[in-house]
Amino acid sequence: MPAPRRKLITAALVAVMATPGWALEFRSVAENAAVLYDAPSAKARKLYVVNPGYPVEVVVVVEGWVKVRDASGELAWIESKHLTDRRTVMVKVPLAQVHQSADESAPVVFQAQQNVILELVDVVSGGWLRVRHRDGEVGFVKVAQVWGA
Repeated sequence: MPAPRRKLITAALVAVMATPGWALEFRSVAENAAVLYDAPSAKARKLYVVNPGYPVEVVVVVEGWVKVRDASGELAWIESKHLTDRRTVMVKVPLAQVHQSADESAPVVFQAQQNVILELVDVVSGGWLRVRHRDGEVGFVKVAQVWGA
């Protein structure tokens, strides 16, 4: 590689690595029965199937495929056409308390069990998320109780 191009690439890598705090990108599965693979190819080994709404963290995007991390930390590949920008979160504690307002002393609107998917409506200051249950109930949950935000 010619020296000027190598310097440009090196400078770009240093700039990226020096950026404080990484912004995580999350998406959710849009399709019924979306298959996750061990490589970016429909001929690769099928790992498992995920339901619609399942939140995933985008790790890398390559020509129609997205490498994602799931709530358990596993990495897999999914076709990008099976993902949506609609955001969801998954309850990661045995029982999440969803409050009427972003305050732990506020009345509890509903409770959600571990692995329940909630639609992310808004990110609120102070470590709270405004979420919607598939039944239509809306409330606020602590970000520490869910995965995908």
